[in-house]
Amino acid sequence: MAVSLDNCLVVGISSRALFDLDEENKIFEQEGLDAYAKYQIENEHELLKPGSGFALVKALLKLNELHDKRVVEVLIMSRNSPDTSLRIFSSIESYGLDITRAVLSGGAPLSSYLEAFGVDLFLSANEKDVEEAIQSGFAAGKIYTSPLQDYDPIEDISQIRIAFDGDAVLFSDDSERIFQQEGLEAFVQHEKKLATQHLQEGPFAKFLKTLSRLQEGLQENSLIRTALVTARNAPAHERVIRTLRAWNVRIDEAFFLGGIAKTDVLKAFHPHIFFDDQKKHADSASLHVPSARVPWIKKDEVCKQ
Repeated sequence: MAVSLDNCLVVGISSRALFDLDEENKIFEQEGLDAYAKYQIENEHELLKPGSGFALVKALLKLNELHDKRVVEVLIMSRNSPDTSLRIFSSIESYGLDITRAVLSGGAPLSSYLEAFGVDLFLSANEKDVEEAIQSGFAAGKIYTSPLQDYDPIEDISQIRIAFDGDAVLFSDDSERIFQQEGLEAFVQHEKKLATQHLQEGPFAKFLKTLSRLQEGLQENSLIRTALVTARNAPAHERVIRTLRAWNVRIDEAFFLGGIAKTDVLKAFHPHIFFDDQKKHADSASLHVPSARVPWIKKDEVCKQ
């Protein structure tokens, strides 16, 4: 009988998101595919260093050890060809990661395979792949691959910590567009007027709901801790709280910052990943914690910066 992943949290992650492949990527960009393939094959027995998504994957996979059934499935989803993938799988085995499934597209786009595997979250360093995933309705983030100082990706993990921005990540960008186009006062008045009207779902709403269900099903629901880190503040907070209540999801911590920089809060929360749609916020956060930008671009709009 065929194996089903329907009851699992399914994470698709690229090899560059899981491992530090920045040097190899430079070879690909500067010298071409043949030079990249040659380098990977010649270095098949060299262990890859952990990348920005490594700690998150390790933490999620640990849930399978603490549960009476498999609750998380991680897939490698890479533009590598099968011939250049042996180093990746050898490194996975060396680190003891329980990852056995992969999509190796040989340079072809990956977005068309997300539905086939029921992916709940897709992380990649390839912006085009991430944008296509978002447009196809999947939670996806372009991960920052620069190594972090004083951050140990292979430390012992006792709790999974994930932080989200609000507008254009968990929620739609309808309210944020009012702020961008009409200013703060118009935004505040809009949110006060619609305080009891729930926000529309954003690209990560389904992922948050899946995490919340997973929390409820765990014997120790403190194993997963989530945080909302948003530039909203009172009175714009009420609509957010009512929306989360209507979705019946659990957010463990919420920070309504009202324009205060997010970096200090994120350093204190210490997430395994932080998702934000705005480049300036994601850029600054990525210097301190693993981060991914959510390029939510509506087909009829220009991406806001």
